[in-house]
Amino acid sequence: MKYAVKYLKNTFYPLNVPENIQIEEGQLVIVRTDKGEEVLKVELVNPQISKLWENAKEKPEPLPLIRVCTQRDLQTFEDIKKEEVESFFKCQALVRQHNLTMNLVQCRITFDRRKITFYYTAPERVDFRALLKDLTQVFTRVRIDLRHIGVRDETSILDGVGLCGRPFCCSSFLRKFATINVKLAKDQGMPIAPGKISGTCGRLLCCLTYEYSNYIDAAKGMPPIGSSVMTPDGLGKVCFLHFLNGTVSVKMEDGKTKEFAKGDIEMVDADVNVEIDIPAINNAYAEEVDVDIRQLEDDRNSSTGNV
Repeated sequence: MKYAVKYLKNTFYPLNVPENIQIEEGQLVIVRTDKGEEVLKVELVNPQISKLWENAKEKPEPLPLIRVCTQRDLQTFEDIKKEEVESFFKCQALVRQHNLTMNLVQCRITFDRRKITFYYTAPERVDFRALLKDLTQVFTRVRIDLRHIGVRDETSILDGVGLCGRPFCCSSFLRKFATINVKLAKDQGMPIAPGKISGTCGRLLCCLTYEYSNYIDAAKGMPPIGSSVMTPDGLGKVCFLHFLNGTVSVKMEDGKTKEFAKGDIEMVDADVNVEIDIPAINNAYAEEVDVDIRQLEDDRNSSTGNV
């Protein structure tokens, strides 16, 4: 396998090239997909990657190449892109006319113009039978597909740049969405604030799962915040946990805060007369979570895999 193309959600698909067709990296070609004919860009595959790919148990099926795009094909492709924009606004107007609670996300038309797909998000099930009837009168001799997707799916197909400055994980390499809840952020000592732990989709960041196991391992042997401990310098209360460097901040009886390695302190059953302010940014043991934060967690409308 020498060539591949990027298709839905930037997934690489092997390209099945007939022997009588010569292609080069960067060329636009017409391929046949399960949705119809599509124009995609040719990517040259590294030989080592090709070998790993061929031995992989789970991999996308090769897409058959129809032909390399001609100048006429490229002009048709540009026309289709303009049609997609016009069709989007036509459908959006009909959605408003029928007063439907659905947010139109994107319109896609296959290169052969046999199928038009409208992607939308909605908080609940939508009865779009009347809308579909009107669409069939506007878009004649074409198959119309109204496809409900989740807000995380929406972000993955629209693409963009995350808080880290890199392209969205969901539109670059992430194939399946993991279930994410607030506990993941709390256990990693992250600020429990929507702007810090949520993505463009309005749900918790996918990357909260990436290093979670490392934080759990680092937290082993650490005392809960607010617990009384005996340190080399005397009694105190734990006021902050530093997971990655394995240290604990302790407020001493004299009011000073000192940092100790977790192996140098020991929990004790004693009443230490020290008041501490438990920081929300590091309170991995707090039970109460703001209602607005809970709304960032996954629900049935977060992702559908229906892209």
